[in-house]
Amino acid sequence: MRGLSTPSVEGSGAMKKWGFIAMHAAVAAAFIFLLQRFGLNASLESSLLWALTFAVCAAGLAYKQSNR
Repeated sequence: MRGLSTPSVEGSGAMKKWGFIAMHAAVAAAFIFLLQRFGLNASLESSLLWALTFAVCAAGLAYKQSNR
C-alpha cells in the first residue's frame, strides 16, 4: 500500500515546486511594475517590459533554487 501513496507525495512536491516558482515570478513582476510605474513614473510599456524581464529572471532563480 505504501507504494501506491508515494507518487501522490512526489506529485504534490512537484506542484509545490512549480507553485513556488510561479509565485516568485508574480511577486517580482508586481513589485518592479509598481516601482517603475508609480515610483519612477515610467511609461506603461516600459513598466510592463521591465516586469516581464524581472519575472523571467525571478522564475529562473527560483527554479535553480528549487533544484538544490
